[in-house]
Amino acid sequence: MEKHWSAVCALILTLSAFVHFNIAFAAKADGNLTVILPKPGHCPRLLNVVPSHKGCECDEDCPADHKCCVFDCGAVCVPPAFTKPGVCPRRRWGLGRCAEFCSDDSDCPNDEKCCYNGCGHECTAPYTVKRGRCALPKGTPMCAEYCYHDGQCPGEQKCCKTTCGHACSEPC
Repeated sequence: MEKHWSAVCALILTLSAFVHFNIAFAAKADGNLTVILPKPGHCPRLLNVVPSHKGCECDEDCPADHKCCVFDCGAVCVPPAFTKPGVCPRRRWGLGRCAEFCSDDSDCPNDEKCCYNGCGHECTAPYTVKRGRCALPKGTPMCAEYCYHDGQCPGEQKCCKTTCGHACSEPC
């Protein structure tokens, strides 16, 4: 009976890994199972390259590091996109330029990220996000924008909401 439960537990753990990590299994000719992990990166937001292969079902159907991604034209193999660290800045009042200068972070040079500007997307320097979280604002009415992101605050301080603005303060 104990063997039965350990087999059931192993099956549940394997199924959990499959669901959680999107792992696929392939049966080899010798009857053994091989774990197939998804390739690194993610599918780009827009199809802006000629696909290397059409009609894929999973990443393994694609050559090299390409991923199987679904667009209006169906499932195709394309180079992966990668998300760079940092956070896109908050949009200021008004709209940005109404053009698509990038489709994901991979299109941007250096540390820049592909950010929505209110109308289109463009490469923008990301904001720094420091550890910790902001405390609830005190009753002091500070109605000015002393900072826009954590990177503008000294040391470990974060850019936190005040009663009606933002200011640097010590994190919780």
